[in-house]
Amino acid sequence: MDLSIQENHDAHLLTLLPQQWQCVVPAAYTLLQAAAAAGIVLPSSCRNGTCRTCLCRLEAGQIHYGIDWPGLSAEEKQEGWILPCVALADSALTLRVPAARRISAVAEKP
Repeated sequence: MDLSIQENHDAHLLTLLPQQWQCVVPAAYTLLQAAAAAGIVLPSSCRNGTCRTCLCRLEAGQIHYGIDWPGLSAEEKQEGWILPCVALADSALTLRVPAARRISAVAEKP
C-alpha cells in the first residue's frame, strides 16, 4: 500500500507504537482488517467488539464504531481505550499495540 497517502475521507494512515509500523486504513475497513491487509497481526479473537482481546490505547486521532456499543465502559472510552476489531478511522491514527506482530515474523516461528 502507498504510505504517501494524503488524508482524505477514503483512507487514513495508521501508525502502530512502539513498533512505528504504518499502514493505510481504507474507509470500509476496521483497524484490525487494515492491519491484517498490510501484514500486521493485532491481538484478536471475536472480531465483533465483545471479547476485548484487541483492546489497545488510541494515542492520537479519531475513530467511530461500526456497532452501537462495543465492549467498553464509558470510563475506558474516556481514557482512550478502543477495540480495533470494530473501530473505523475518521482521521490519521496512532495506536499503542505492544503485542502487534508482522505476519512474516509469526510465520518464522517453529
